[in-house]
Amino acid sequence: MKIMSWRSKAGTTLLTALTPIIWGTTFILASEILPVGMPLTTAAIRTLPAGIVLVLATRSFRPAIPWRRLLVLALLNIAAFQALLFVAAQRLPGGIAALVSALQPLLIVFLVWWIDRHQPRFHTLFASLLGLGGMAVVFLSPGTRLDAMGVLAAFAGSACMAVGTFLALRWRNGMPLLSFIGWKLALGGIVLGGLALLLEPSLPPLTAVHWTGYAYLSLVGTVVAYVFWFRGLAELPPVAVSALGLLSPVTAILLGWLLLDETPHPRQAVGIAVVLTSVAVLQSASPRAHRAALGRSGPGQPEPPGTNPFAPTGDDGHRRPVEAKTNRTNQ
Repeated sequence: MKIMSWRSKAGTTLLTALTPIIWGTTFILASEILPVGMPLTTAAIRTLPAGIVLVLATRSFRPAIPWRRLLVLALLNIAAFQALLFVAAQRLPGGIAALVSALQPLLIVFLVWWIDRHQPRFHTLFASLLGLGGMAVVFLSPGTRLDAMGVLAAFAGSACMAVGTFLALRWRNGMPLLSFIGWKLALGGIVLGGLALLLEPSLPPLTAVHWTGYAYLSLVGTVVAYVFWFRGLAELPPVAVSALGLLSPVTAILLGWLLLDETPHPRQAVGIAVVLTSVAVLQSASPRAHRAALGRSGPGQPEPPGTNPFAPTGDDGHRRPVEAKTNRTNQ
């Protein structure tokens, strides 16, 4: 049983890690392939079609959580994060934008500490700082000039995603996973589309390469990535999941090396090793922090034992026990 449990956690971790790797490809896609100067339009094309597909596929035409909460999550996790992501990607080198976005683990630690009164362990804080230090070694060097607006956008996007992730763990309340993601993408995409129509010019004539890039963003970079990400949040400590976001800048620099002939300096290789080490350390984040972040009744109120916050609800509206789900899986 312990071996099966270890294998299950390892598989979930690997699938969750695919999300920041996919997101790492977004930066080079936005800067080298897609039309520039249209972050709202690009974000809307990425999110709205994916959201509609998921809502139709799950036939969840009436969300299971209050509209107000769903709209807040859509604005934070989708609209604000995606728009700011593309602003940063077009104003900063891909690695630098990803580095600033890697602050999310520290923000998650702060939220759990401040709101739920769960003090993080020393190794959690140390590993988070170690990962950010590794990113600094990889991407920052004397003489580097950064666009202030791009840095601000990257910081703001990271903060929006961190707060949205924290609230999603508390507010989802048993809503089926794909339905939950689909509604957030759809609502966020509608907001982005409206803002794009008001604030940005029309798209230029698109080539086959442009269409392929947009399709990749919507299907792989959004549907697949978000399903893996939120499923990981259901099974792993939130700090550990957020720490996997550090793999995004690692992916960005490797793609720059392979596709743009940007050969990494030996110092950058050391930084990559430091980042991967911090990710491994943060995977051992305390499960109590996970339960604290899932509290529904207020600060410090964890989920009842034996429940999975991302499991579908039963006919009575309550979440099914994890043990029952495990038994069905093994049959």
